[in-house]
Amino acid sequence: MRHYKKGRKLGTDASHTKAMKKNLAVALFTNDRIKTTVPRAKELRSYADRIVTWAKKGDLHSRRLAIAALGDKDLVREVFEKAAQGMWADRNGGYTRIMKLGPRKGDNAPMAIIELVEEVVVKKDKKEVEEVEEPKAAAAEEVAEEVEEAEEAVEEAAEEAEEAAEEAAEDAEEAAEEAAEDAAEEAEEKAE
Repeated sequence: MRHYKKGRKLGTDASHTKAMKKNLAVALFTNDRIKTTVPRAKELRSYADRIVTWAKKGDLHSRRLAIAALGDKDLVREVFEKAAQGMWADRNGGYTRIMKLGPRKGDNAPMAIIELVEEVVVKKDKKEVEEVEEPKAAAAEEVAEEVEEAEEAVEEAAEEAEEAAEEAAEDAEEAAEEAAEDAAEEAEEKAE
């Protein structure tokens, strides 16, 4: 049983998995974007986000943890400098983005691109959120009015159908009475 062993095995033993994550992280921070399989990208995401969090902290202990995780002092210095310049200052997580590409040609493995997110986060003001909610409320009222109008139209159509059915029944009764009278007259004429 795999008690206390979280994360994907990625088809290898523990030491190989650890080395693979380290190599993927080095490649990601070196190139800002790499192409790999979806399970590896998902596993790399938490590994890389942890390193960026240490870089944002910026103290000596965090730097040593990052060096242990990446194994490259120069690369760690670059990542910490980017963080010090405010590259991820407005983000509270989600420093990577995974975009799925589809299956690989050779073995049909699901492929993805994982990249570092560099865009600035645009926070919505409460006023903007309220302005967005107001049109939604207005749209909901319009839909409610349209539903009421449709229900009224259905009721009117049902009433008209009932009236038409009553008229048709009356016409049928009159026609039946006339036919009965005609038949009775013909029977009397034949009897005479």
